[in-house]
Amino acid sequence: MAKITFITRDNETFTVEGDAGSVMQLAVQHNIKGIDGDCGGVCSCATCHVHVAPEDFHKTGEATEIEKDMLEFDDNVSEYSRLSCQLKISDVLDGITLKVAN
Repeated sequence: MAKITFITRDNETFTVEGDAGSVMQLAVQHNIKGIDGDCGGVCSCATCHVHVAPEDFHKTGEATEIEKDMLEFDDNVSEYSRLSCQLKISDVLDGITLKVAN
């Protein structure tokens, strides 16, 4: 089980728990504002863009090439950008903080 904290663009903080699936699916299940997941998690829309807290980035690692390609079209990209559909929930992500980019 992993506890994941989302901070929305409105600075609202939500901590939710999950044990399977993607971080995007968890966010959608909990109605996290700004995480839409329009493509259903196949890395083709970037509507689940998040910024990983710098101190947690080692838990996720860098974006894959396909993620980087999708993120090229987003204006709010940083070195800590990831698509939450590509982050699989595991104990490694427990305690991670993600700032919603959209």
